Amino acid sequence: MAKDPAATLEAAFKQASTHVNKPFVKDPTIQARVELICRNRRSLASVRFLLACLLAKVENPKLDIRKPYTEIGSSDCYSGRTYDEVYVESFVRKYNLPCNATTAFLTPAFRTKNITLTTNVDLGGRPKELYQETLRLLSDVEKGKVSPKDLLTEVLRNLLLIRDERNVRLGTLLDDLKSGGEGVLPLSSEAILLLIQQHLGCPKSSRLPVLAVAAAYQAAEKYLHERVLPLYSHNAADKETGAMGDLEITLVDDNRIVTSYEMKTRKVTKGDIDIALSKVEKSGKRIDNYIFVTTDVIDDEVKDYAGSLYEKTGGVEFVVLDCVSFLRHFLHFFHRIRTEYLDAYQELLLAEPESAVRHELKTAFLALRRAAETE
Repeated sequence: MAKDPAATLEAAFKQASTHVNKPFVKDPTIQARVELICRNRRSLASVRFLLACLLAKVENPKLDIRKPYTEIGSSDCYSGRTYDEVYVESFVRKYNLPCNATTAFLTPAFRTKNITLTTNVDLGGRPKELYQETLRLLSDVEKGKVSPKDLLTEVLRNLLLIRDERNVRLGTLLDDLKSGGEGVLPLSSEAILLLIQQHLGCPKSSRLPVLAVAAAYQAAEKYLHERVLPLYSHNAADKETGAMGDLEITLVDDNRIVTSYEMKTRKVTKGDIDIALSKVEKSGKRIDNYIFVTTDVIDDEVKDYAGSLYEKTGGVEFVVLDCVSFLRHFLHFFHRIRTEYLDAYQELLLAEPESAVRHELKTAFLALRRAAETE
């Protein structure tokens, strides 16, 4: 691997930013392929895959860009996953580019291959055309039809255009929301709850329960005298960050974690509770509550099992709560700050990177809120 791939990415990004409205490749067919791959919303893995492969080829022209797997065993193969995880991931997060949240090389289409990715390979991904065009771009580079540096810059240029278009769209929706809210009766607690429920029901919304609970603590901090610690990355594992859960709550004037939340978009199991118990024991930290919040149903035996651990742990309370019921109780208990809660949720939502909360989820919420407040 070359000495400084990170610098290569930065240089390409600077060039793309300077000439964002001017294509860096002349061939209109290649331009169209890049745009199709960057703008496809059904699968974002191909973009990260391309960035990793192109970066490797720019850094070492002797590599065959179609061989991003060391299992191939030839002198011109390389680890595309390494380039992806070590360089592309942090770069994409830094500039909030519309790409996959995790490495492309763990998606089924690009995982565990040991063959040269020629244009006649069926990667098995859908939509099929997207993956075929990705392979054609690799072939174009290897045949010398386009330089890897120009193609890398062209991919970044397209991502920048998409990112900026989305920012403009969000700005327009926010302006509409602000202009329509003057003199309007604030939404009721139940109307806010319905709005959040509708948003939680959108596709690819696994991050939203974390934001929904975090917003509650953010809005009510001065009443609770507790605060939520900064959120970890959506795809960061607890064992890597040392976190006790998805959300960690401390006292306002103390850094000791008193409550930990773990969010699930599926049923909580006894196994989940045992893992949490082990995590608490190994951490050596003394917490008061470990709370599971789920958007699914709660089995009585799981609820009872969680409740049985209080005495066994010497005072750590484990509990499983329903997400909607939790929010309903909060909104009515703190009825007078319900609008502050909604504003806090919106602020947290819009601040999330593309890798955690997709643009479509952000625009969906603003549209839902606008419709609710207009009614």
